Amino acid sequence: MFNSIKSKFITIYFLLMLICISIVGSLIINRLESQQIQNISDNINNNLNNMSGASAYMYNSNWKSQKFQFENTLDDWPLSQGEAIYAIVDSTDYPLILASSTSGASAGDKSALSSKSIEPDLVLKALSGEEGDKITTNKNTNQKEKHVAKPVLSSDGDVNGVLYMTADLSSVYKVIDYAKIVLSAATALALGITIVLGYILASSITVPIRDLTKKASKMAEGDFNQKFEVKSDDEIGKLGSMFNYLTEELDSTINQVNLEKSKLNTIFNYMAEGVIAVDREGFLLHANPIARNILSLDEEYFYKKQDLTKLNIFDINYYDDSTLEGETKVDIKDSFYKIKYAPYKKEDGKNSGLIVVLQDITKEHKLDLMRKEFVANVSHELKTPITTIKSYSETILESPLDKDDVHHFVSIINRENNRMGRLVSDLLQLSNLDYNSSNWNYEEIDTYFAINEILEVLSVLIEEKHQNIELDIPMDIKDIFADRHALEQVLMNIISNAIKYSDDSSTIKISATSNYFNVKIVVEDHGIGIPEEDIDRIFERFYRVEKSRSRAQGGTGLGLSIARELILSMNGDIKLESKLNEGTKVTLTFETA
Repeated sequence: MFNSIKSKFITIYFLLMLICISIVGSLIINRLESQQIQNISDNINNNLNNMSGASAYMYNSNWKSQKFQFENTLDDWPLSQGEAIYAIVDSTDYPLILASSTSGASAGDKSALSSKSIEPDLVLKALSGEEGDKITTNKNTNQKEKHVAKPVLSSDGDVNGVLYMTADLSSVYKVIDYAKIVLSAATALALGITIVLGYILASSITVPIRDLTKKASKMAEGDFNQKFEVKSDDEIGKLGSMFNYLTEELDSTINQVNLEKSKLNTIFNYMAEGVIAVDREGFLLHANPIARNILSLDEEYFYKKQDLTKLNIFDINYYDDSTLEGETKVDIKDSFYKIKYAPYKKEDGKNSGLIVVLQDITKEHKLDLMRKEFVANVSHELKTPITTIKSYSETILESPLDKDDVHHFVSIINRENNRMGRLVSDLLQLSNLDYNSSNWNYEEIDTYFAINEILEVLSVLIEEKHQNIELDIPMDIKDIFADRHALEQVLMNIISNAIKYSDDSSTIKISATSNYFNVKIVVEDHGIGIPEEDIDRIFERFYRVEKSRSRAQGGTGLGLSIARELILSMNGDIKLESKLNEGTKVTLTFETA
């Protein structure tokens, strides 16, 4: 019952009103009773004073001789209903009722101490010279009465007798009882009204609170579209206004948090690096798609303990921050990864687990290997001609040679020098292409003329190998929009390779087509071809299918790399298809003019 604020409020309000009314009613009843009794007491005292002052014989010390006068006076004295007066005189044996306003007491033959209508203690007290009053219950009528005993003194201060008056208080207590009934009825009515008003007042407080509670409960379930209707400017209204403000701010904050969470999830899921999170026990908590693919994880791996040693992470101590941050590298499924890890912490600063980031550095690793290989290749390519030049130069200087030998040695030195020159020239050209420092001069170039010009330059080599060049170029072929020198280099490299690596008396087919956007030139031979495993690396710098083959042909190993860089720089493309011992097909794509 008292679990409800409404019941508590009504009960307290009811008890408070009951206590207040009870206190006020008691005070009123007591005051009314005292006032009524005081009025009767004042009336008795007035009657006794008037009687004692109205008759001179009362000051006569011998009241017994004045009995007749006392009886007449008392009989004629105007008294209200329920009032009675007695004249009592002291005698040798006991006080006697000398006269009375009632017919029930005979003069001189009734003891005042044995009368049921008189209180003996008041009589004795009055005979001793003191006034006395008392409220007592009449033994005959069982009604409350007011008794007052007043001594009548002589001139020398002796007690002549006692005037004793009684007054019935039943009318007073009838009034008191009626007042109690009225007050009880008023109390019941007031309490009833109190309960109704308390219910209304409590409802005005509890209904908004209950409404707030329901809305807060819905908010706890995730529904933040709650609005409290403010109907007053009191504390409840202010609470409702604050609730609405809180709802708006919370909704805004949640939306902001959700937005940030969405951003983080998007970053987490689409970032290039793999990310996993494990707790202090090593159980997997999170893993983005990249990490799941790298580590071959599925949903069953979540909340399972992970072995971090496979990521080269050892001896984790969550109480020592120095062991929780680090970087290592690992080889996983033919890919090379840099592993970085660091702890994530609670608000109290305690470590809760590890965040591990797997960064794919396979390309960088390969580039590093290629750089080392490139340096080794350059060193090797330069070392051979330098050694040759040095050895022949020393021979010329130190040995007596005839003219023919000197000429032969000098020609070898010149050949090797030219070889180094070509190598340095090719390296400088690649460097310019890498740093975009080439100054292209684009122009419209006739496609047939460009191909035919290269064939004329290579005609001696073609005739030496007795090869047949088959051209398939339509008359309406579109012009190429490119740098003339770069175009010649590309065509020279591709066509010369087809001639060099094709057998004698073989046929090399050169065809060209065009459309609105580009011109395609296809060079197809039936030479020695390229193994399938080498095709993906054929455009790498210094890469050779057979190390000795290019050197025997006088190549630097940079021709295809330069051709590819040149054609890509002119917004073109190059594709190579080849089968070992069957031939090679190279497709060049250029922009049209």
